[in-house]
Amino acid sequence: MFDCGVHLSYKGRRSYPEFDRVLAASGATDFTTAISCVVIAHSHLDHIGALPYFTEFCGYHGPIYMTYPTKALAPMILEDFRKVMVVQQWEEGQYSYEDILRCMKKVIPLDLKQTVQVLGAVMIYAKVGDAARHLGAAQIDRLKLDLLITESTYAETTRDSRRARESEFLQAVHKCVSGGGKVLIPLFSVGRAQELCMLLYDYWERMNWKIPMYVNFCLTVQSNVYYKMLIGWTSQKIKDSYRVHNPFDFKHVCHFERSFTDNPGPCVLFATPGMISTGGGFSHEVFKKWALSEKNLVTLAGYCAPRSIGHKLMSGKPEKIDLEDTHIDVRCQVHQLAFSPHTDSIGIMDLIEFLSPKHVILVHGEKPLMAFLKERVESELGMPCYYPANNEAVSILTTQNHKISATERFITSCAGEQTEDNLRKRKLICGSNISDANGDRKLAEGILLMEKNKASKILCEDELVQVLGMEQHIVQYEPMVSSRIAAAGELELQQLAGRGQGMQPI
Repeated sequence: MFDCGVHLSYKGRRSYPEFDRVLAASGATDFTTAISCVVIAHSHLDHIGALPYFTEFCGYHGPIYMTYPTKALAPMILEDFRKVMVVQQWEEGQYSYEDILRCMKKVIPLDLKQTVQVLGAVMIYAKVGDAARHLGAAQIDRLKLDLLITESTYAETTRDSRRARESEFLQAVHKCVSGGGKVLIPLFSVGRAQELCMLLYDYWERMNWKIPMYVNFCLTVQSNVYYKMLIGWTSQKIKDSYRVHNPFDFKHVCHFERSFTDNPGPCVLFATPGMISTGGGFSHEVFKKWALSEKNLVTLAGYCAPRSIGHKLMSGKPEKIDLEDTHIDVRCQVHQLAFSPHTDSIGIMDLIEFLSPKHVILVHGEKPLMAFLKERVESELGMPCYYPANNEAVSILTTQNHKISATERFITSCAGEQTEDNLRKRKLICGSNISDANGDRKLAEGILLMEKNKASKILCEDELVQVLGMEQHIVQYEPMVSSRIAAAGELELQQLAGRGQGMQPI
């Protein structure tokens, strides 16, 4: 099972995956039997938020794989989300801090290929775009794939260059704080927080500003500790600068107290959760107050799920946002950032074309966008493409290729047989009149040796005994004939017996 996350637009068990369908599809009575393993791509909540519930409440006890950085960051992110559950007063589906700790003890950390999504994010190669400021570009091998499963978050979007997007963001922030306004940047605590903190830190240094910059969560401070420890997972530029200055030491960034919300003067605040969830959270609380002033700015740093306040703001600045028990008057400026680590439509198409799989499955996107991208993949690249709904099965025919090596002696013997065959064809040695049953194709004969946890190889027949560490035994046999014959026939019988004697190796 790839990932085990939550849908952030819902709360309670409705936000979790429909785990019961796993048992219904497999016919198993428990999840440990139904699933071979769980593989986590990265530490965002839509990938790990349901993991403690799955292990501690659903009873999954099989292996869970993730990278070392993801295992380090996951407990903090899950604990932060658990506090959101408490604030939102989930009636069901809540897990405790102890559940998180027990869950993480079951995780098996791996060292896999890094991508640009967030520290520790990986691409997964299963057998059966722009680089971030602090992470290097994804390294992708050219593989012969039967199936590629890829995200489609921005299936219709084409973004400007990173430099242009950074410049636009800095100009919006500069204009707001220069006019005495406050900037609210709702985001999740890991990944984009470090990215934008680095960008604004450099800008503050160049401008020599003393305008306060805040985070409302100690989580970013904690995660920065792991970013410093796991500097080897970052880009080469960050590794080089680390010798002189730790790029994750943000001296301009301070902790934000609730009492600061009504303070006069400009400031910048990074607040969780991202998307400004309708269910509450600090970014929601601050937005209700700061949205009333035309001087203030809300900067949305990435994708916002449908039904969230962020999504409503991105769909066109509304004058009022209705909630269950009240409404929010929106007078502030709204700026949409294209800083999501998800690639755009060009990046998705380039990846599919580069890997050239036989089939493509689209996930992590909205249905209309996936339908649009499916049509492009099939018409432009000529590849079968699918975007299955929950509980919809897709059957993919796969090719089974098995790599084997050959011993030097086997290869030499094959070359020798080929040379002999060529000589026979040119009638330079006897036996040239013997017809080859396979025509011009010459079949090589050997023994295929397959050992557990070792590469398979082909070897010559007489090499097998040596490889297996055994002795070669020879059996001598004689035909025994019991008969009454005349004395004159004894000599003939002895000659017959002599011809029948032989040595047969085994």
